[in-house]
Amino acid sequence: SEGIAVDPAKVEAVLQWSTPESVSEIRSFLGLAGYYRRFIEGFSKLAMPLTQLTRKNQTFVWDKHYEESFQELKRRLTTAPV
Repeated sequence: SEGIAVDPAKVEAVLQWSTPESVSEIRSFLGLAGYYRRFIEGFSKLAMPLTQLTRKNQTFVWDKHYEESFQELKRRLTTAPV
């Protein structure tokens, strides 16, 4: 069947992804995650904290709130039923 399938290499990349240390690293992660967004229920709500960190004039301070969002997105990306 045609369509998007989870690439095992991408799953491994997500699993190995370390905590973002800059806005560009967040954007890279959200770019990869966004490719599979249709398979993740509540993606926008989950990604919102990370998206907010990429806004102009937003100070990059990584805290527990962002870490929880990041880890939950990683978990859902690697267990997505696709």
